[in-house]
Amino acid sequence: MRGKILLLWAYLFYIPLLFAQMGYDLQVAVDTTKMRIGEQIEYILQVKADSTAQITFSEQPFFAPFEVLEESPIDTLRAKSHYLFTKKYALIQFDTGAYWLPPQKIMVNGFSKISDSLLVQVSTVPVDTLKQKLFDIKPVAEVEQNFDALTQSIIYGVLLVLLLVGLIYAFFFAKKRREERKKKLPPFERALEELKALETITPSLQEEYKHYYSRLTDVVRRYLEEEAKISALESTTNELMIKLESLKQSGQLELERETIKNLKTVLQTADLVKFARSTPEFGSTSKDRELVEGVVIETKEALPEPTPEEIREREEYRILLAKKRRKKQLQWGFASVGILLILSLSVAIFVYGFYPVRDTLVGYPTIKLKNKEWITSQYGTPPVKISTPEVLRRIKSEKGGALRFSSGNFDAPFYIDLVFTKKPPNQQGEEAPSKEDQQAQQKEKIQELINAIINDFQSRGAVNILIKEEEITTLSGLPALKIFGTLDYPKKGKKKRVRCNYITHVFDFEQGGINLTLLYEKDDRYGESIEKRVMDSFELIKEL
Repeated sequence: MRGKILLLWAYLFYIPLLFAQMGYDLQVAVDTTKMRIGEQIEYILQVKADSTAQITFSEQPFFAPFEVLEESPIDTLRAKSHYLFTKKYALIQFDTGAYWLPPQKIMVNGFSKISDSLLVQVSTVPVDTLKQKLFDIKPVAEVEQNFDALTQSIIYGVLLVLLLVGLIYAFFFAKKRREERKKKLPPFERALEELKALETITPSLQEEYKHYYSRLTDVVRRYLEEEAKISALESTTNELMIKLESLKQSGQLELERETIKNLKTVLQTADLVKFARSTPEFGSTSKDRELVEGVVIETKEALPEPTPEEIREREEYRILLAKKRRKKQLQWGFASVGILLILSLSVAIFVYGFYPVRDTLVGYPTIKLKNKEWITSQYGTPPVKISTPEVLRRIKSEKGGALRFSSGNFDAPFYIDLVFTKKPPNQQGEEAPSKEDQQAQQKEKIQELINAIINDFQSRGAVNILIKEEEITTLSGLPALKIFGTLDYPKKGKKKRVRCNYITHVFDFEQGGINLTLLYEKDDRYGESIEKRVMDSFELIKEL
């Protein structure tokens, strides 16, 4: 009885599931199962269902080791009594081999369906080496900053800034300087110049008359105050007339009665125009200007001649003003030059860096070598071509000895030593050594070479010599043994021994051997770049 009940429950639960799955079909395909590396293929998932089905594709499909390039939206197509739900993916693979595309999970009405996996063959792209030439990969070309042009750039920058400052000065300060120059003219000449400027003005409105007469009376009042020593600017018309009459009666200022009367008439007219807003008759402005000019001229003639003491005081005052003016100009000049230098240095440091700019200005020894025009030349046998900051000079040696070319010595900022050695002639009849013997001989030869380098350094006074070795290949493709390390050397002019880097490159050829030694201070900021440039230029000349 209990078994029948369990069978009934199973029937009630699983039969609907079976019916729910009936009528749905899932298909998977790719446009090709054989692809080339880096080629794109199309992966297609298609579900066949009725119009009421709810289809859900995975939001994050898993196609490893393939990469998904593109994912298309779901495409729904009606076909007779059912619908086709299609989802496409663009895939790519960059490794050769046979790969399985993993199955994908699709939800249909809440139930999952799993697709089949597919095998895809990824093959490499054939390269025809007969029809198409192959070339070696070119080495990286390093472009160094040209610090030779640093000084030229600074000069051009200073000139440009000076030009801009000059234009700004001419635009903003030229007018002010013209006004100051006008003020520095003698009172009589300045008064006549200002009266001449008023000659071209013909006022027509009341405000224009007011402005005209204000300028006219200011000219004569300022002149009387500066030349006749009368406080005319702050005096009213009546007060000024009383002062002039008093000076005339005391004999200090011999003015004609008519001149004083004309001045009074002009000042009274100006008061009416300025305060009573009256408008004078046409042509009166020109007449009043002529009257004021006559007053100025007669006052100049009536003033007593200055005494020698006054002339000397005026001259001393003029010299003092000139000195102050020159001092101020010098201060502005030095300030402008300082600002330009700071600005130029800031721009140069921003472009090239602090140390290159500072070392260029103070004349750092190795930056001079780095920035100067290098010399490319050929040396020795077998002949080699090498670029160096200075020409390598041949060093005299004993007859039959090694051929040697050097630049400076151990006291130089950067020492270069190029030595050509000869191999002893092969002895006829000798048996060729075995491979083990060749290796032993090679090790012994390297050790002898290291000992010779140490002895050479010690004979020059070097101590604390540390040595390392490694096999390298130069930029031109020459194999070499690199022996390098550090040492302490007593350079001339230095109280203590200087820690230096040394590098010896040993090249072995059929004609003989070449030893290229470089030495520079360990703390030198440009030693490594010079070393690299020298070694990158080292090249064996195979054809002459």
